[in-house]
Amino acid sequence: MPHRSFRTEVTDAVTPRATLLVVGVVALQLLFIASYVGALHDPRPKDVPFGVVAPQAAAEQARTRLERLPGTPLDPRVLPDEATARERIESRDIDAALVVDPRGTTDILLVASGGGRVLSTTLTSLVTTLEKSERRTIRTVDVVPSARHDPNGLSSFYLVIGWCVGGYLGAAALAISAGAKPSNVSRAAIRLAVMALVAIAGGLGGALITGPALDALPGGTTALWGLGTLVIFAVGAATLALQGLFGTVGIGLVILLVVILGNPSAGGALPPPLLPPFWKAIGPALPPGAGTWSARSIAYFDNNALTGPMLVLAAWAVAGTAITLAAAALRHRRNGSPGTGTA
Repeated sequence: MPHRSFRTEVTDAVTPRATLLVVGVVALQLLFIASYVGALHDPRPKDVPFGVVAPQAAAEQARTRLERLPGTPLDPRVLPDEATARERIESRDIDAALVVDPRGTTDILLVASGGGRVLSTTLTSLVTTLEKSERRTIRTVDVVPSARHDPNGLSSFYLVIGWCVGGYLGAAALAISAGAKPSNVSRAAIRLAVMALVAIAGGLGGALITGPALDALPGGTTALWGLGTLVIFAVGAATLALQGLFGTVGIGLVILLVVILGNPSAGGALPPPLLPPFWKAIGPALPPGAGTWSARSIAYFDNNALTGPMLVLAAWAVAGTAITLAAAALRHRRNGSPGTGTA
């Protein structure tokens, strides 16, 4: 057997393709660190929708005082009464409200830990400090409390992350089982149909585990099942689409969008008002963010404020389906292979 040089052994062991993939992995690793640490390392409230209830003159004074806080942590708006403030919190129009009692020295702070305990705790600390400087005190009332088995309000986030993982791993398994790209339109359609079945099963399983099994989330099991089905299929269809367009690299793009950018911006560990501007802006447009908001709305806010995030998830599902089929048709046209052939 002829002697092989060390260089030859290296090039055989680590091909140019493998080198590119390893470089991609390192890049994703560094992006993961930068995204998670960048989003979560220094939580500060910014323009938190905040209600103020007080007699007219006092209300304007309180609103102006809150509006001029350093760093603009609050976006205050005057509300007519406490009942309206509670209704606006329950409909997710605002995150908290201060009910001022001009006849006494104790005011009421209305919060909603069901939307994320970190946010309600941060707002309580902020308003307590502000009130103390005015020689006043507050009594905090949790209008929408988190469930007993979900004390930090994170179960909805973990549920959605699990659904997202099921979506992209399921689609990746389907796509790479016979090559990274779908060979034809019929095969792509079959994979999408199987992905829909996976989504139905995974959505139901997640809803049953977090609801009846563990009692971690209140809210309707059927509604959570529907949400889970949509989340899984949206992520799965997007994965098939990106793999159809870019092959194996598509898996990395899915990880970039869903895991590296989507998870820290989802509003789970830190609700959106506590995130830096970049993550706050992109979160609602990505499946983890839209899913987490929707799961909390179902669990704690009587299905309020669902239209926007559900449209986002539907858009991912429709676009993923259309691109998957279009990529398969384009590949078939370029290769000139029979539309129903095998890989």
